Amino acid sequence: MTTDNNSSSYIRDICYIALFTALIAVLAQISIPLPGGVPLTLQTFAVPLAGLVLGSKRGTISTAVYVLLGAVGVPVFAGFSGGLGIVLGMTGGFIVSFPVMAFLAGLAVKKSIKSPLLWLWLVLGAVVNYVIGTVWFMVVAGSTLPAALTACVIPFIPTAIIKIILSGIFGTTLRGILVKANLLEIR
Repeated sequence: MTTDNNSSSYIRDICYIALFTALIAVLAQISIPLPGGVPLTLQTFAVPLAGLVLGSKRGTISTAVYVLLGAVGVPVFAGFSGGLGIVLGMTGGFIVSFPVMAFLAGLAVKKSIKSPLLWLWLVLGAVVNYVIGTVWFMVVAGSTLPAALTACVIPFIPTAIIKIILSGIFGTTLRGILVKANLLEIR
């Protein structure tokens, strides 16, 4: 009986991880190119959503699988692009920070799902994404900090706030529904 439950739980985890990996890939295609070279996408909505719904471990695995798929050439990044060149390119820092973002969102629900601290964890994830992405952009593009902030941060602040709010609301709601329906184990 225990083996069947463990096997069923393992298969369910794989399915949820695959589902959220696919969701990130689909939402990456909703992309608006901006003049600075960093597109506005819905990846940064889907990544914390994965962490909020699946928790830190499964959410991190889901985003890491997404990054690895893209790195090996599967066209999962914005504009149906993929390959190591994208990961090592100007926007690669944002991409490689996705597992950290998901991990922090997963910690948010583990520690403070009903608390205002949830929002601080989500903001921290966005800040980590911006810091890694902006520093990476500066190094790869040979950019100054003011130019990098103009290309990588300032135009995205309003949408980042909206994505944090929506991922927080949808993520905690969906997680609650799945847990209540006994479709997701809290770990």
